Amino acid sequence: MGTLSHAIAPRLASPAVHRRRYGNGIFSSSVSSSSSSRNSRSASRLTKRKSVRVVAGIKHNREIDFSDPDWKSKFQSDFEKRFAIPHITDVFPDAVPIPSTFCLKMRTPVIEDFAGGYPSDEEWHGYINNNDRVLLKTIYYSSPTSAGAECIDPNCTWVEQWVHRAGPREKIYFKPEEVKAAIVTCGGLCPGLNDVIRQIVITLEIYGVKKIVGIPYGYRGFSDKELAEMPLSRKVVQNVHLSGGSLLGVSRGGPSVSEIVDNLQERGINMLFVLGGNGTHAGADAIHTECRKRQLRVAIVGVPKTIDNDILLMDKTFGFDTAVEEAQRAINSAYIEAHSAYHGIGIVKLMGRSSGFIAMHASLASGQIDICLIPEVPFQIHGPHGILHHLKYVIETKGSAVVCVAEGAGQNLIHKTNAKDASGNVVFGDIGVHIQQETKKHFKELGVPVDVKYIDPTYMIRACRANASDGILCAVLGQNAVHGAFAGYSGITIGICNTHYVYLPIPEVISHPRLVDPNSRMWHRCLTSTGQPDFI
Repeated sequence: MGTLSHAIAPRLASPAVHRRRYGNGIFSSSVSSSSSSRNSRSASRLTKRKSVRVVAGIKHNREIDFSDPDWKSKFQSDFEKRFAIPHITDVFPDAVPIPSTFCLKMRTPVIEDFAGGYPSDEEWHGYINNNDRVLLKTIYYSSPTSAGAECIDPNCTWVEQWVHRAGPREKIYFKPEEVKAAIVTCGGLCPGLNDVIRQIVITLEIYGVKKIVGIPYGYRGFSDKELAEMPLSRKVVQNVHLSGGSLLGVSRGGPSVSEIVDNLQERGINMLFVLGGNGTHAGADAIHTECRKRQLRVAIVGVPKTIDNDILLMDKTFGFDTAVEEAQRAINSAYIEAHSAYHGIGIVKLMGRSSGFIAMHASLASGQIDICLIPEVPFQIHGPHGILHHLKYVIETKGSAVVCVAEGAGQNLIHKTNAKDASGNVVFGDIGVHIQQETKKHFKELGVPVDVKYIDPTYMIRACRANASDGILCAVLGQNAVHGAFAGYSGITIGICNTHYVYLPIPEVISHPRLVDPNSRMWHRCLTSTGQPDFI
């Protein structure tokens, strides 16, 4: 088996952005100035065709026969199968659960040797029933032409889609004194990593776990003999959330899946909590699969970490709120620089490789942005409909302008190097610098003096401490990760859907990055705020 980065790279290709779709993208076609007759011919074929389905943001090939009167129930049955979460009893059907050692009515410390049996309180109603579900989608769209519509069929039929509710269970499948739990943080830095680590450790100790370790520097820590595991306890992590970064360190890439699982066996680790984004989760799913293949009684649980907010199905991921808040400082600085200069132009580049959520939300929050550019919406720099033409108009009417651009926007306008990082991600050209240079060149040719300032706050934002909103999110995610592992689930991740916390099978959230829908209400709100035209 190759290295971890090779294993996960093919799974993270972004879907085509410019598609006409029915809601969740069941029907896809290239966007063009098609006539109404062509649309009607296309509509007549919608009742039965093989197509690319993206239900709740998940790409899946399947033939859906909408003329079948039972298509709805068949769809729901298929959905339930795909969102069934793997459990230890799938591999060990004779596994016997025990009463949970997690009970908030019990305030005394758990006895170390559990001589008196496992403490429980039958009257405590704080447990989650295994049959509890959370509704994935809450809006009923009456028409596929509704802004942001996510429909399954051409008539936008309402179909309930339920996912598993997260939280502590009354029965658990691991004896705390036999657990050795490990935590690993992978990828880049993100506000909130230490908050999640802290809550995982604290919750494990409440269950009665004594052996908790941190794996240093991502997946690399499983193969590098010079990197020793870090013992963790409540005393060690008590104040780590007060600073940014990761107590354990981060890195990209790593050894092969087989090597990682071999290392888990050697160390006696039977609970692994993996903090990372799409690529890291793909690696966690591969580790989970390998453990099942070897019939190891190990729980692999992911916690979604992506500052870009680009993981499918989730309301948001931790670090995003902090990034939007911290981006306000950079935007305000760019505004002051631009507003204070004669014909001043401020350009701010924010994170967002495939998804423009940070740029969109930061622009809307600031109210100081004249142009917001994101990867999902193509644009031109030059020409009568280009951003430079609009910048000239803004300068003439307002005297200054501020541009916010996501790092992954306009990559088709920059020379490609084909270089890749350790995770297998393409190294992007700097779109912010490119726009800055083209802006200076353009206005010089026009004979119009401008003062262009460029700000890239990326590493300042990534390294800062989580704000209050992210701190709460991190706390709940960390706690629910431990609850899921003790409940016997593996190959899962934790997310927030419609304000409720859920367990999701990892493959369903990593098929491709979550993207901003250019027809969504939030993007429309951003455009209303900036007043920008289409740049095509």
